[in-house]
Parts: sequence; C-alpha cells; structure tokens
Amino acid sequence: MAMYPDLQGKVAIVTGSGRPRGLGEAMVKRLAAEGCRVVVSDLGAPRGEAMPASAIGSTSEMEQIVAQIRAAGGEAIGIACNVLDEADVAGLVAKTVAHYGRLDIMVNNAGIGYIMKPIVEMTQADWDAVLGVNLRGAFFGIKYAAIQMLAQQQGGRIINIGSQASKSGFPFASAYTASKHAMVGLTRSAAIELGPQSITVNTICPNHVTTGLGAWQNQFFSAATGRSEEKYLADMRARIPLGRPGLQEDIAKACAFLASAEAAYITGEAMNVSGGEEYH
Repeated sequence: MAMYPDLQGKVAIVTGSGRPRGLGEAMVKRLAAEGCRVVVSDLGAPRGEAMPASAIGSTSEMEQIVAQIRAAGGEAIGIACNVLDEADVAGLVAKTVAHYGRLDIMVNNAGIGYIMKPIVEMTQADWDAVLGVNLRGAFFGIKYAAIQMLAQQQGGRIINIGSQASKSGFPFASAYTASKHAMVGLTRSAAIELGPQSITVNTICPNHVTTGLGAWQNQFFSAATGRSEEKYLADMRARIPLGRPGLQEDIAKACAFLASAEAAYITGEAMNVSGGEEYH
C-alpha cells in the first residue's frame, strides 16, 4: 500500500537494481509500488574478473524484475549501465528522460562488496575496482542526475546507498570501507551545492542484510574469523539491539521516505538503518 501520495508519477532510477533479492530490487519495487515510474538498471553482462556473472544483474534478470513490476500494476523499463563509464551514466539519464520526460529521484546503489582481502594482499586492481564502482559511479550518478534536475528547476532527490562501513571500520574491507566513508563526504558536499535548488542528497547506511551478496559475506567473514556461519550470525544478532540483521524491505522503506515530500527538509545526512547497531 502506497504511503507517500506525492511520489505518484515521479520518475526514479535505481542503479544496481537488476539482481534478484538485492537491495536495489527491493528499492525499485517499493518506489514503483508508491506510484513512481521506475528504471531498473544494472550492468547487464559480466565485465572482467571484478564484475563476474555471480555479482551483477544480467539483462534477463533486469527484464524479469521489470515484468514483475508491470504485473503488479507499475510502470518500469530496464536500461543497462556500467557506472564506471561516464558516457554510460549520462546515457542512462538521457534515455530515462527520453522515455519518461523527466527525472525526479536518483538512487545510486550499484556497488562492489565482494572483493574482501587483507590489506597486505589487496592489489591495485582490487582497490581501483571497488573505489571505481562504489565512489566514482556514485559521483557520475549525482552529476548527471543533478544536471537534469537543475534543468527542470523543480528540485529532486538523490539517494546514495552507503553502509555501516560508512561509519565504522571492518577487517578485510579496506577498499570497501574507504569508498563508503568517502561517499558520506561526497553526499555532504553535493547537498550543500544543490540545496539552494531544492535538490536533497542523502546516504542510507544499512548494517548487514542477507542478500545474495550478504550470503557470500556471511560465508567469507565466518571463515575469516574462525567461526561457523551459525555462530557468526548468532554473534551478529547479539550485538544488534533489535535482535536481527536488516531486511531488504528496511532499506526500501528508508529509500521511499527520503524520496518523498516528508523528507523535504532532510539533506546531507548519512542515515543509519541498522537496528541500533550503528549509532555514529
């Protein structure tokens, strides 16, 4: 059931939204349920060792999510985009505007959270892949969404998807943590620049969510810390005041709120959605 009537008819792009069970899928479906006309966007096909088939949304998966949104009564199209490529991101916005006529909400969700190594084993290629997608990709998304929103002169919403790693350090995740900390700084600068034109820019900082990527992270970190996966998850629940990891829907709810008129006076924030685990 729609909670934010003002979202009816708004146009939203969600990058990294082509993987089943992912945060992007949950957010794009929630925005569609609120009445937004949405763009499902993902890489579409593997690109080298850093972006294998197991880690990206394929064209067929994007098409499946578009079909599910349409079957539920929503409006959706799919556009493949490599957020590392500035021309691709510019094209994503241009194709969205060509189809829907405008852009109101940009959700920069595409990211790499599966290259995890000790610092002494992290290669330049690893580092560049993570910082490239997570940070440069978000920068391109902000830039081209802002260009379009400024031209429309009707404000807008830019939402970046950070992490608990935007606030705290984690072992084996130096590149990821650096990229998500930097995203907060990028968010704050963009919010200051774009605020006078009524464009808000915020970051959502989830704790662990067991998506497809999250399941891989469970396996990796339990092995890396010498615990069974069951013990690792039990320890995780024990340190979260609300007693459970996050759900995709928790992040989707926060995204819909920040996209709505209810959040018109919120900008430059790095909002924790962590069940109380992260409070910085």
